[in-house]
Amino acid sequence: MSKYLVLTAMGADRTGCVSELTKLASECECNILDSRMAIFGSEFTFIMLLTGDIRAINKIEVKIPQLAHSLDLITMMKRTSSHNQSEFCAGYTLEYTGIDTPGTLSKVTRFFADNNINICSLKSDTYEEETELKMRCELEFNIPVDVDIDQFKISFENLSHVLNVDYIFRRIR
Repeated sequence: MSKYLVLTAMGADRTGCVSELTKLASECECNILDSRMAIFGSEFTFIMLLTGDIRAINKIEVKIPQLAHSLDLITMMKRTSSHNQSEFCAGYTLEYTGIDTPGTLSKVTRFFADNNINICSLKSDTYEEETELKMRCELEFNIPVDVDIDQFKISFENLSHVLNVDYIFRRIR
């Protein structure tokens, strides 16, 4: 029976850390189901969803602290279960851009929560353009079968005017 483990590692951004973490997962006979890596300032963060039999999960839980110490990483691990997706009628991405204004991401994510829509993935950052600090964000989400997508898009159009952002919805599944 497969077991699941979420492993998060954070430390100074330097070459080879991700390679060492994925090598250990392989050596422990864990399969990497999903992973994400990002650089924040001079730090990197890496998160993996691992699966394996109980022996494999136990093995990596024992070996991670030693590897983390040798790489000067902070790590966290949490056992979990497989994700049960609710029924949905379509998957979308939403990309929006605008002048960087505090609270925009909070208001967008609140809009999704208020509409009972779970965000599957989110990436946001800022960049300079013509001496202005701009923001961009990309969210991936699934529309539940009981949500009217047309009404959802109209409501987001109204929010985009309030937030002064440009956006694009794309159906991805």
